[in-house]
Amino acid sequence: MAPALQTRLLQADEAGIAEAADLLRRGALVSFPTETVYGLGGDAGNDLAVAGIYEAKGRPRFNPLIAHVPDLAGVERIAVLTDEARTLAEAFWPGPLTLVLEARPEAGMSALVSAGLSTVAVRVPAHPVAQRLLRAVDRPIVAPSANPSGRISPTTAAHVMAGLSGRIAAVLDGGPCGVGVESTIVGFAPRPTVPRPVVLRPGGLSVEDIEAALGAPLATRDEGARITAPGQLASHYAPDAPVRLGAETARPGERLLGFGDVEADWNLSPRGDLVEAAANLFRMMHEMDRDGTAPIAVSPIPDEGLGRAINDRLRRAAAPR
Repeated sequence: MAPALQTRLLQADEAGIAEAADLLRRGALVSFPTETVYGLGGDAGNDLAVAGIYEAKGRPRFNPLIAHVPDLAGVERIAVLTDEARTLAEAFWPGPLTLVLEARPEAGMSALVSAGLSTVAVRVPAHPVAQRLLRAVDRPIVAPSANPSGRISPTTAAHVMAGLSGRIAAVLDGGPCGVGVESTIVGFAPRPTVPRPVVLRPGGLSVEDIEAALGAPLATRDEGARITAPGQLASHYAPDAPVRLGAETARPGERLLGFGDVEADWNLSPRGDLVEAAANLFRMMHEMDRDGTAPIAVSPIPDEGLGRAINDRLRRAAAPR
C-alpha cells in the first residue's frame, strides 16, 4: 500500500492557484471548486495521474471521467462538436453542462479518461477559481467529484478533506459551491440508434432550458444501458444511513430531510425553492451522515427543473448497496 500523502489546503489566491497548477502539471492530484461540486483534478494526458484518480476515489474503471477546459477552443481541440452541441455550448458554457462528444484521437488524452469508449465528456466550468486554474495549467484536466466513489459529493473544501485527505496532494479552497449538484450531461455521439441528443444525467442545468435552446425534446437514457458517462451507477451519492423517499412524515426512529412547509430535522428549502434545495442537498446529506446512522426519510420533491437532478441523486442514494 502506498504511504499516505500530506494533503495541503491551498487558498484560492494567486500563489495557491500557481501551486495547484504546478502540482497538476507534475502529475499530482488536486481538488478544486466548480460551480457544481468540488472536482478531483488530474492531467487528462497523463496515464498515471488519471489512474491515480480512480485509485484515490476507489472508482470503477468502466466509469468515464469529465475533461475540464476553460473555453470552447479547448473543447474543439479534444472533441468534435455537432451543430446541436455547438448550440448548447454557445448558450450554456461556461456553466453546469457536460457534453459527451466524439473524441479526437490526436488530442493525446489518456485512454483511461473515456473508459475505452470512442467518446469524451467535456465541460467548461463557470467558477472563477476553476477558470483561473485551468488557464494556468493550460491543458485538459479530468475532474470527477472529489469524494470516495459512491459517497456523498463534496460542496466544500472541508468535505473533500474529510473524504480524501491522505490520498491526494492538495485541495484548493474556493468556498462553498453555488449550484450544489453535478452538471447535466447530454450525449451526442456516437448515436447510431438515437435520433436526437440524449440526457445521460440530469444536473445543475434544467432539461427544460436545454430543450428550449435546441427547440426540440431530448431523448432519455435507458437505465439498463451501458454506462457512457459519470453518475450512472445505480447506487451512488450514498450516506451511511438507509434512505426512504417520498415521505410525508418521518416514521419512529427516522430523521426527516424536508422540502417545503414541513417540520423536519433538516429542510432543503422551507419555501419550496428547487434552486435552494439543490444547493443544500449534499451539504445537508453530509451533516446528516455526521449526525448518526438512523434512517433518513425524504420529503417528496417536484420532478421538474432542478427537481429532476435532486430526485436522481436521491434515488441513487436510496438504491440497494
